[in-house]
Amino acid sequence: MGRRRELLKIYDLLNEHFGDLKWWPADTPFEVMVGAILTQNTAWSNVQKAIGALKEKDLLSPAAMMRIEEGELALLIKPSGCYRVKASRLKSLVQFLFDHYSGDIAGMYGKNPSILRKQLLAVPGVGAETADSIMLYACRKPVFVTDAYTKRILQRHGLVAGKADGNEIRALFMDHLPRKADLFNQFHALLVQTGKVFCRPQPKCHLCPLREFGGRGGPPRVKGR
Repeated sequence: MGRRRELLKIYDLLNEHFGDLKWWPADTPFEVMVGAILTQNTAWSNVQKAIGALKEKDLLSPAAMMRIEEGELALLIKPSGCYRVKASRLKSLVQFLFDHYSGDIAGMYGKNPSILRKQLLAVPGVGAETADSIMLYACRKPVFVTDAYTKRILQRHGLVAGKADGNEIRALFMDHLPRKADLFNQFHALLVQTGKVFCRPQPKCHLCPLREFGGRGGPPRVKGR
Protein backbone atom coordinates (compact mmCIF):
# COMPACT_ATOMS: atom_id res chain seq x y z
CA MET A 1 0.00 0.00 0.00
CA GLY A 2 1.46 3.37 -1.01
CA ARG A 3 1.78 6.29 1.33
CA ARG A 4 -1.15 8.15 -0.20
CA ARG A 5 -3.45 5.15 0.20
CA GLU A 6 -2.24 4.55 3.76
CA LEU A 7 -2.90 8.13 4.79
CA LEU A 8 -6.30 8.21 3.12
CA LYS A 9 -7.27 4.93 4.78
CA ILE A 10 -6.37 6.40 8.18
CA TYR A 11 -8.39 9.50 7.34
CA ASP A 12 -11.42 7.51 6.25
CA LEU A 13 -11.41 5.30 9.35
CA LEU A 14 -11.11 8.26 11.72
CA ASN A 15 -13.54 10.44 9.81
CA GLU A 16 -16.16 7.70 9.86
CA HIS A 17 -15.73 7.33 13.61
CA PHE A 18 -15.57 10.99 14.72
CA GLY A 19 -17.33 12.87 11.93
CA ASP A 20 -16.72 16.55 11.23
CA LEU A 21 -14.88 17.99 14.24
CA LYS A 22 -15.34 21.60 13.07
CA TRP A 23 -11.89 22.89 13.99
CA TRP A 24 -10.79 25.56 14.93
CA PRO A 25 -13.57 26.68 17.31
CA ALA A 26 -13.42 30.49 17.04
CA ASP A 27 -15.57 33.42 15.97
CA THR A 28 -12.85 35.22 13.97
CA PRO A 29 -9.46 34.49 12.39
CA PHE A 30 -7.80 36.73 14.97
CA GLU A 31 -9.32 34.65 17.75
CA VAL A 32 -7.68 31.62 16.10
CA MET A 33 -4.31 33.39 16.21
CA VAL A 34 -4.75 34.25 19.88
CA GLY A 35 -5.82 30.69 20.65
CA ALA A 36 -2.76 29.30 18.87
CA ILE A 37 -0.55 31.16 21.37
CA LEU A 38 -2.68 30.42 24.43
CA THR A 39 -2.92 26.68 23.73
CA GLN A 40 0.84 26.22 24.04
CA ASN A 41 1.50 23.72 26.86
CA THR A 42 -2.01 23.72 28.25
CA ALA A 43 -5.41 22.09 27.83
CA TRP A 44 -7.99 23.64 25.53
CA SER A 45 -10.42 24.03 28.43
CA ASN A 46 -7.96 26.50 29.98
CA VAL A 47 -7.69 28.39 26.71
CA GLN A 48 -11.46 28.73 26.54
CA LYS A 49 -11.48 30.41 29.95
CA ALA A 50 -8.82 32.89 28.86
CA ILE A 51 -10.60 33.57 25.56
CA GLY A 52 -13.80 34.17 27.49
CA ALA A 53 -12.09 36.74 29.68
CA LEU A 54 -10.75 38.54 26.60
CA LYS A 55 -14.19 38.57 25.01
CA GLU A 56 -15.73 40.07 28.14
CA LYS A 57 -13.30 42.99 27.83
CA ASP A 58 -13.82 43.23 24.06
CA LEU A 59 -10.13 42.61 23.43
CA LEU A 60 -10.25 40.10 20.60
CA SER A 61 -9.18 42.49 17.88
CA PRO A 62 -5.64 43.51 16.91
CA ALA A 63 -6.29 47.17 17.70
CA ALA A 64 -7.73 46.47 21.15
CA MET A 65 -4.96 44.04 22.04
CA MET A 66 -2.35 46.53 20.88
CA ARG A 67 -3.75 49.17 23.26
CA ILE A 68 -4.00 47.12 26.44
CA GLU A 69 -1.04 47.07 28.80
CA GLU A 70 0.87 43.81 28.78
CA GLY A 71 0.49 43.34 32.54
CA GLU A 72 -3.28 43.72 32.35
CA LEU A 73 -3.39 41.32 29.42
CA ALA A 74 -1.38 38.77 31.40
CA LEU A 75 -3.88 38.79 34.25
CA LEU A 76 -6.79 38.26 31.88
CA ILE A 77 -5.21 35.20 30.27
CA LYS A 78 -4.01 33.71 33.57
CA PRO A 79 -6.17 30.56 33.20
CA SER A 80 -4.07 29.51 30.19
CA GLY A 81 -0.91 29.17 32.29
CA CYS A 82 2.51 30.80 31.72
CA TYR A 83 0.41 33.92 31.39
CA ARG A 84 3.21 36.50 31.52
CA VAL A 85 5.14 34.71 28.78
CA LYS A 86 2.01 34.31 26.68
CA ALA A 87 1.03 37.94 27.13
CA SER A 88 4.44 38.94 25.77
CA ARG A 89 4.00 36.55 22.84
CA LEU A 90 0.54 37.92 22.06
CA LYS A 91 1.93 41.44 22.07
CA SER A 92 4.68 40.36 19.69
CA LEU A 93 2.15 38.71 17.41
CA VAL A 94 -0.03 41.83 17.30
CA GLN A 95 3.02 43.98 16.66
CA PHE A 96 3.87 41.67 13.75
CA LEU A 97 0.38 42.19 12.34
CA PHE A 98 0.75 45.97 12.45
CA ASP A 99 4.33 45.99 11.18
CA HIS A 100 3.63 43.75 8.17
CA TYR A 101 -0.12 43.95 7.51
CA SER A 102 -1.32 47.25 9.00
CA GLY A 103 -3.09 45.32 11.75
CA ASP A 104 -5.37 43.56 9.26
CA ILE A 105 -5.15 39.77 9.17
CA ALA A 106 -6.83 39.77 5.75
CA GLY A 107 -3.52 40.95 4.32
CA MET A 108 -2.03 37.57 5.21
CA TYR A 109 -4.49 35.62 3.08
CA GLY A 110 -2.84 36.29 -0.26
CA LYS A 111 0.73 35.96 0.99
CA ASN A 112 2.91 33.20 -0.41
CA PRO A 113 2.79 30.39 2.19
CA SER A 114 6.55 29.92 2.41
CA ILE A 115 7.11 33.64 2.93
CA LEU A 116 4.29 33.91 5.47
CA ARG A 117 5.66 30.95 7.41
CA LYS A 118 9.12 32.55 7.61
CA GLN A 119 7.55 35.77 8.84
CA LEU A 120 5.56 34.00 11.53
CA LEU A 121 8.53 31.92 12.69
CA ALA A 122 10.43 35.17 13.24
CA VAL A 123 7.85 36.30 15.81
CA PRO A 124 9.08 35.60 19.37
CA GLY A 125 7.29 32.57 20.83
CA VAL A 126 5.93 31.32 17.50
CA GLY A 127 7.28 27.88 16.68
CA ALA A 128 6.48 25.58 13.78
CA GLU A 129 3.27 24.15 15.23
CA THR A 130 1.92 27.58 16.16
CA ALA A 131 2.86 29.09 12.80
CA ASP A 132 1.27 26.25 10.86
CA SER A 133 -1.86 26.42 13.02
CA ILE A 134 -2.22 30.12 12.25
CA MET A 135 -1.67 29.50 8.54
CA LEU A 136 -4.13 26.62 8.31
CA TYR A 137 -6.88 27.65 10.70
CA ALA A 138 -6.75 31.45 10.50
CA CYS A 139 -5.50 32.02 6.95
CA ARG A 140 -6.91 28.88 5.28
CA LYS A 141 -3.54 27.97 3.79
CA PRO A 142 -3.12 24.28 2.80
CA VAL A 143 -0.42 23.59 5.39
CA PHE A 144 -0.42 20.48 7.55
CA VAL A 145 0.01 20.96 11.31
CA THR A 146 2.16 18.36 13.04
CA ASP A 147 2.27 17.71 16.76
CA ALA A 148 3.11 15.03 19.30
CA TYR A 149 -0.20 13.24 18.77
CA THR A 150 0.43 12.92 15.04
CA LYS A 151 3.94 11.62 15.54
CA ARG A 152 2.83 9.07 18.11
CA ILE A 153 0.08 7.67 15.90
CA LEU A 154 2.28 7.48 12.81
CA GLN A 155 5.08 5.82 14.77
CA ARG A 156 2.82 3.21 16.27
CA HIS A 157 1.52 2.31 12.84
CA GLY A 158 4.95 2.25 11.25
CA LEU A 159 4.55 5.21 8.92
CA VAL A 160 7.48 7.17 10.37
CA ALA A 161 10.58 6.26 12.33
CA GLY A 162 11.11 7.29 15.93
CA LYS A 163 13.70 9.86 14.87
CA ALA A 164 11.32 11.61 12.44
CA ASP A 165 11.06 15.34 13.09
CA GLY A 166 8.20 17.74 12.48
CA ASN A 167 9.42 18.73 9.02
CA GLU A 168 9.53 15.11 7.87
CA ILE A 169 6.06 14.39 9.20
CA ARG A 170 4.70 17.60 7.68
CA ALA A 171 6.18 16.66 4.32
CA LEU A 172 4.62 13.19 4.49
CA PHE A 173 1.15 14.71 4.38
CA MET A 174 1.88 17.60 2.05
CA ASP A 175 3.77 15.48 -0.49
CA HIS A 176 1.28 12.62 -0.67
CA LEU A 177 -2.13 14.25 -0.24
CA PRO A 178 -4.01 16.93 -2.19
CA ARG A 179 -3.07 20.31 -0.79
CA LYS A 180 -6.51 21.32 0.41
CA ALA A 181 -7.04 23.35 3.57
CA ASP A 182 -10.31 21.58 4.43
CA LEU A 183 -8.65 18.16 4.18
CA PHE A 184 -5.66 19.17 6.31
CA ASN A 185 -7.94 20.88 8.83
CA GLN A 186 -10.09 17.82 9.43
CA PHE A 187 -7.21 15.35 9.24
CA HIS A 188 -5.21 17.14 11.92
CA ALA A 189 -8.30 17.44 14.12
CA LEU A 190 -8.98 13.71 13.73
CA LEU A 191 -5.42 12.78 14.70
CA VAL A 192 -5.49 15.02 17.77
CA GLN A 193 -8.81 13.55 18.88
CA THR A 194 -7.49 10.03 18.32
CA GLY A 195 -4.38 10.82 20.34
CA LYS A 196 -6.44 12.16 23.22
CA VAL A 197 -9.04 9.41 23.31
CA PHE A 198 -7.33 6.23 22.08
CA CYS A 199 -3.64 6.56 21.21
CA ARG A 200 -2.57 7.61 24.68
CA PRO A 201 0.70 6.74 26.43
CA GLN A 202 -1.25 3.68 27.62
CA PRO A 203 -3.17 3.05 24.39
CA LYS A 204 -6.67 1.70 24.01
CA CYS A 205 -5.98 -0.20 20.80
CA HIS A 206 -8.95 -2.54 21.11
CA LEU A 207 -11.31 0.45 20.98
CA CYS A 208 -9.45 2.59 18.45
CA PRO A 209 -10.93 2.98 14.96
CA LEU A 210 -7.40 2.41 13.60
CA ARG A 211 -7.42 -1.18 14.84
CA GLU A 212 -8.66 -1.94 11.31
CA PHE A 213 -5.57 -0.30 9.85
CA GLY A 214 -2.81 -2.89 9.59
CA GLY A 215 0.02 -0.44 9.18
CA ARG A 216 3.57 -1.67 9.42
CA GLY A 217 4.52 -1.33 13.02
CA GLY A 218 2.43 -3.92 14.84
CA PRO A 219 1.25 -3.22 18.39
CA PRO A 220 2.28 0.04 20.09
CA ARG A 221 5.74 0.01 21.59
CA VAL A 222 6.62 3.67 21.96
CA LYS A 223 5.87 6.18 24.65
CA GLY A 224 4.36 9.55 23.88
CA ARG A 225 2.72 12.62 25.33
